[in-house]
Amino acid sequence: MAADNPVEVSIDVFPYLRVLKDGTVQRLGGTEVAPAGLDPETNVLSKDIVIIPETGVSTRLYRPNSAKPEKKLPLVVYFHGGAFIISSIADPKYHASLNNLVAEAGIVLVSVNYRLAPEHPLPAAYEDSWAALDWVALHGKHEAWLKEYADFGRVVLVGDSAGSSISHHLALRLKKSDVGRDLKVLGIGMINPYFWGSDPIGVEVTDQFRKKIVDNWWMFVCPSDKGCDDPFINPFADGAPSLAGLACDKVLVIVAEKDILKDRGRLYYERLVNSERPGKAEIMEIEGEDHVFHIFDPTSQKAKSLIKRLASFINEANAAVV
Repeated sequence: MAADNPVEVSIDVFPYLRVLKDGTVQRLGGTEVAPAGLDPETNVLSKDIVIIPETGVSTRLYRPNSAKPEKKLPLVVYFHGGAFIISSIADPKYHASLNNLVAEAGIVLVSVNYRLAPEHPLPAAYEDSWAALDWVALHGKHEAWLKEYADFGRVVLVGDSAGSSISHHLALRLKKSDVGRDLKVLGIGMINPYFWGSDPIGVEVTDQFRKKIVDNWWMFVCPSDKGCDDPFINPFADGAPSLAGLACDKVLVIVAEKDILKDRGRLYYERLVNSERPGKAEIMEIEGEDHVFHIFDPTSQKAKSLIKRLASFINEANAAVV
């Protein structure tokens, strides 16, 4: 009996995805789906809404089941990670993590489902995320949960990994936009931010294996002649906007000791501290952990500590306007 034809791989984006020679995209993770609804462990409600029918961009909204319309809650707009190529708002790991964050912080949260590469190369994810933020500002006030429970004058952008990069760019874009006038964005929470660059820094100098892996991720998703020094991924490359343009006063950067991206997060924090922009920057380093560990192991003590610190930051950022 003849053997089956072997799968012919054209591009291997380890460990996330591969593209076959016939053009088929095979995602190797982040494809699982958890339905929205009531989470009995956290008593948090969620529901899904398609907000941009033309592109299929959707959101998953979260709120505490105990929320009362007479007490408006801070609003968090969240952008998930996955190197711009995997995962979604329905990913069970993200769904569990965000249920925990909403319960801990006592917030309303909008989780954004942007389109992924390679089917939709960058900057599609950034543009989809901006469109979602625009929807929150212009139409969210007519959506029942947001209208009843969310305070549009107390907004924080939060993202992990690729989602942190998205948050950074949206905060720069907000300052001179109508969206920035309709939403009062008070802070950004960045978990293991995905920033990068051609020239290695910190642990990247000696960890050439992982440096090449991350180089490969970026070159796959962004068809740019600037490579890893495209301002979309390197906030300090030539032509990148100044951090003074961020449309918020407070920034929290969370890095993990074993993460190949940690030195980029530290550099971002240091540049914030040494910049002329007003406001406050904070950093938290989780010892002994790797990239987005809290997503993969949300019940660990360190993951719980991360969520508590992020929840505290969100509420501290909003305290001044209460």
